[in-house]
Amino acid sequence: MKIPPVKGTRDLYPELLAPIRRIFDVWRDVSIRHGFEEYDGPTLEYLDLYREKSGEELVGQLYRLTDSGGRELALRPEMTPTLARMVAARINALPKPIKWFCIPTLFRGENVQRGRLREFFQWNVDVIGSADVVADAEVILVGVEALRELGLTSADFAVHISNRRLMAAMLNAAGIPEDRHGVAYALMDKFGKLDPVEFDRHWDTAFGSHLLSAQLRDMMSSSDLDAVESLPGGRNSKELREAAAETRRLMELLANFGITEFCRIDFRVVRGLAYYTGPVFEFYDRSEKERAICGGGRYDDLLGKMGKSREPAVGFGMGDVVLSLLLEEKGLLQTGRKQQVVFVLDAEESLRPTLLRVVAGLRRRGVPTEFAYSWQAIGKQLKLADKKGVSAVIMLGADSTNPQLVRIKRMAGGQEREVALDELLADPRRVLEQDW
Repeated sequence: MKIPPVKGTRDLYPELLAPIRRIFDVWRDVSIRHGFEEYDGPTLEYLDLYREKSGEELVGQLYRLTDSGGRELALRPEMTPTLARMVAARINALPKPIKWFCIPTLFRGENVQRGRLREFFQWNVDVIGSADVVADAEVILVGVEALRELGLTSADFAVHISNRRLMAAMLNAAGIPEDRHGVAYALMDKFGKLDPVEFDRHWDTAFGSHLLSAQLRDMMSSSDLDAVESLPGGRNSKELREAAAETRRLMELLANFGITEFCRIDFRVVRGLAYYTGPVFEFYDRSEKERAICGGGRYDDLLGKMGKSREPAVGFGMGDVVLSLLLEEKGLLQTGRKQQVVFVLDAEESLRPTLLRVVAGLRRRGVPTEFAYSWQAIGKQLKLADKKGVSAVIMLGADSTNPQLVRIKRMAGGQEREVALDELLADPRRVLEQDW
């Protein structure tokens, strides 16, 4: 009986995993370069962690199970609640600001479609313990720098920036009760996804007595902070003015970091998760054909919900699926092996002991090396080397008159040259990489 992979998951054969591993390398290098430390947490968490922290939309996508003790568990759908739980457990011992990153496997039971799977990898970057919006700016900077390192430019993607604090102030100024803000955010998050007539109908039914859908649409279609302040009650709202000032300062800091060309204000960005409290952002390809590459924002109240002191925090999650689609579209999704691999072959079976010594010596010096497990004719060994996609072959015994010479052949161009075996083993990288 043939059993396929579960829908929404992937069989990552080596050639499919290689480009993802390259993305991981960039994510990790950029994180460390910006002062972030790597952490990880459990794949399984108590279901209550998400019931309380993530909002109903995400809870509905959880993979749930009950263990033998009757405890309700869930496969992690995101990392922020886990991060908050871990930090809360050691909040007094950790130096602040806490700058952590991770690259976990996450699970969401949602409809499978282009750019959205049920099992995926995600890069999480978070700063905890700084209320200054400069932390928000640095988190955005880290995401931009990673995409730049992968080869993308400002012509390929943009960071769309909004502010949940600004949205809350706008709703308060319009007289919408705070206990209804969650419903309002959920509707606003569907702006641009729902048919305009349907959006207007839903909004006006729920909130039209406070703020007309036409007024909201005009604001959300604008990138002008003054448009928010001109909404009903906005001119008299200190909360709204402060939130607008915070957003302006964020944009100034991003300019200071030299990434203005990547960043724009976009009030359509609301973010569906319940815990966001300040600036929020999403990375999109310029055409906006795909789903968001990345999403995040400020979540200052989440640690307080863990029963600890309230700690300011900001972070994002960037999945590998949409990013890989964009890199592939731009011809930047590198496949194959990252490192140059060599293949050692022996002209005679009697050279097997020497071959094994050479293979071990090359590997010990950091050169990825392959060989045939059983002796075969030279032609068959060359075919095997070609199938493995190696960059060069090292032939032992090619010169029968001098066993201390080896022949090196570049597979791409076919150039060949002979070098002393001792010279190769003493400094293989220099020998293999020097000009011919």
